Amino acid sequence: MALLRSYVSGGWHTADNDGVPLHDASTGEEVARVSSDGIDFAAALEYGRRTGGPALRELTFHQRAALLKALASHLREHRDELYALSARTGATKTDSMVDIDGGIGVLFAYSSKGKRELPNDTVYVDGNVEPLSKGGTFVAQHIAVPLRGVAVQINAFNFPVWGPLEKFAPAFLAGVPSLIKPASQTAYLTARLVEIIIDAGILPEGTLQFVAGSVGDLLDHVTAQDLVSFTGSASTAQKLRAHPAIVRNSARFNAEADSLNCSILGPDAKPGTTEFDLFVKQLTTEMTVKAGQKCTAIRRAFVPADLLDDVAEAASARLAKVTIGNPTAEGVRMGALASLEQREEVRRSLKALLDVGSVVFGDPERVEVVGADAERGAFISPVLLKADPERSEPHEVEAFGPVSTLLPYTSTEQVVELAARGGGSLVGSVVTADAEFAREVVLGVAPYHGRLLVLDADDAKESTGHGSPMPQLVHGGPGRAGGGEEMGGIRGVLHHMQRTAVQGSPKVLSTVTGRWVAGAPRTESDVHPFRKSLAELKIGDSVVAGPRTVTQEDVDHFAEFTGDTFYAHTDPEAAAANPLFGGIVAHGYLVVSFAAGLFVSPEPGPVLANYGLENLRFLTPVKVGDSLTVTLTAKQITPRIDQEYGEVRWDADVTNQDGDSVAKYDVLTLVAKEQA
Repeated sequence: MALLRSYVSGGWHTADNDGVPLHDASTGEEVARVSSDGIDFAAALEYGRRTGGPALRELTFHQRAALLKALASHLREHRDELYALSARTGATKTDSMVDIDGGIGVLFAYSSKGKRELPNDTVYVDGNVEPLSKGGTFVAQHIAVPLRGVAVQINAFNFPVWGPLEKFAPAFLAGVPSLIKPASQTAYLTARLVEIIIDAGILPEGTLQFVAGSVGDLLDHVTAQDLVSFTGSASTAQKLRAHPAIVRNSARFNAEADSLNCSILGPDAKPGTTEFDLFVKQLTTEMTVKAGQKCTAIRRAFVPADLLDDVAEAASARLAKVTIGNPTAEGVRMGALASLEQREEVRRSLKALLDVGSVVFGDPERVEVVGADAERGAFISPVLLKADPERSEPHEVEAFGPVSTLLPYTSTEQVVELAARGGGSLVGSVVTADAEFAREVVLGVAPYHGRLLVLDADDAKESTGHGSPMPQLVHGGPGRAGGGEEMGGIRGVLHHMQRTAVQGSPKVLSTVTGRWVAGAPRTESDVHPFRKSLAELKIGDSVVAGPRTVTQEDVDHFAEFTGDTFYAHTDPEAAAANPLFGGIVAHGYLVVSFAAGLFVSPEPGPVLANYGLENLRFLTPVKVGDSLTVTLTAKQITPRIDQEYGEVRWDADVTNQDGDSVAKYDVLTLVAKEQA
């Protein structure tokens, strides 16, 4: 069998030894061999830093997002090939969909988030401007910029496609190149994924490298600018976190480790209720999808003591219908574990659990399979146990396979305490129609979980389920779960960036951030800013319009016309008694309307649409006789790379005759890139 190739330092590398054989999980046949012998890991990291990093940092967030979308579309065309190879890992079609389509979906999700939530720029502005002086000449702004290193990812065997892609997407969007090192058992699928990506030529050179085989001395060469992300066992995570180079350089380290995730059935969910059925279905699904080889699978199922037998019976009935065997055989719903070694590891863990519990369903040593040999393939039966919840083993021992334990509880307080005994989990779920019970449990167990799902009849149809991490949400957990976070939308991007507080004058901050800051210079000219295309408009371009005097007739007409007859605008006596106003005041939206009438340039031109207001605040009451002036300043310009227009954010400051701000807000417009 051929050795898997690595892709490092701009080329393909094949080891010069025989490598370690990798086997088909169902048949035991050799699929490929793997070895990283001969790779210069120091050179690979330096290549990523010097070639991939600069290439990415030249691109804006939107340009990187567009490349992610193009890559996702390309991979989608190769799903059939990846599915066929995925079957050799023991994955059924459903399992492969979770892994392959799920991974491609992460690319699409981060592409979308990059375009919608990040600027078309190379710097990320974090939070609001912080005033540091009375006169406004000394201010500060937090920014985030890409780290100048490589995101090293060491992945587990259970998700050979989703695992690397869910780490790669936020790193790439942040502007940081990646080096992928998959677990050897299923590395042949990751290797083919990387070949498809490299052959496509979509990504800038150096932004993606791949190592098939052991990590060698890779971590010895990690610097303070590099990141290391690990998915796997808690014990391995502890060893890697303590690596001398990681400790010495304070390199960012993120771990997503195995955990004893739980699902809690509410006392209200009696047999016959929707929630009871949902709990049982979710439990058995999490036991059998990927043959239970999921870091998010349910390991502890907490059930009201009086419902324990009912749940055991219902779950056993569902598990009895699961056909096990070669994923290519018709009707198979659960495939093999990734390897024979993995099966033995599950059996060892099961022995520890059986010392304190009993089998409800399944046989750890025997299983009937379809289309394969039960011993040559890494097959095992789903095993459902029940145990005393006060024993420590169910809260400490994880059998990383189709294994779960039913644990009875008698009160909300007890189940919250029992859930916490897992020492930190990636995910927990609460299945109940009782919102108050859900609240008490969620608030009680949240400190020990990275994600919590509350499942009931209302959300069941659209719920993505207990075991499905979503790119919009954090994936990680405290304590035993590794203490890290992956994905989480833009949070995952910022993990790969350095947050820096920049102090200076408004002019300097405007130049650094590409956003106009109050106090920075404004540019007024004979050409109204609304007459300028995106190509002509500059940050700081401004128009001052007004004044306009507010009359009693204006206030009365606005009240009648809109139906807003709130007493502060229509009842002099009541308004006078209001401690905030002391008399009739103009409607806030009347002030905003007058401001728009003052600053607008009505003729057709580059401004295509006003699509919103943000951050609106009314600061000083406007009374009859006050004169309003508005200053509108181009604050941020964001061209859309796939459209003939872009977005402009304008700073609007409405002041009265005394110069006091009465309203401040941002006006959002769509502006053509070029004059028609």
